[in-house]
Amino acid sequence: MNSPGSAATTCALTTRRTVPRAVQGVARSVRPACRCGIHRPEGAFFLWLWFPGLPISSEELYRRLKQRDVLVLSGHHFFPGVAQDDPHQHECLRLSYAQPPESVRAGIAILAEEVRRAYEYG
Repeated sequence: MNSPGSAATTCALTTRRTVPRAVQGVARSVRPACRCGIHRPEGAFFLWLWFPGLPISSEELYRRLKQRDVLVLSGHHFFPGVAQDDPHQHECLRLSYAQPPESVRAGIAILAEEVRRAYEYG
């Protein structure tokens, strides 16, 4: 059992507070721009975002975001053994929220802009 004030307890409390803020930030910024699913967080420090019908690959979205200093992981890296023609693997991003809240908010805003641009113009 973790004692109050221990690193494990502090981490668990921070995660419980941070996950809802990250989900709310995505819901406010990204969902109005497009259909965006958020896979149920399971206690980690990242969210899985799913963009059904994304007209570009998640790898291309990763490249666009990287050019704007927002680092995410393209979902296709996490589908070993899945048929190459499964579109879901090209419609997901892994977004870490293990940064200061202002950095996460800024990154989510840029993500929303790029996703909106992708759906509008490809």
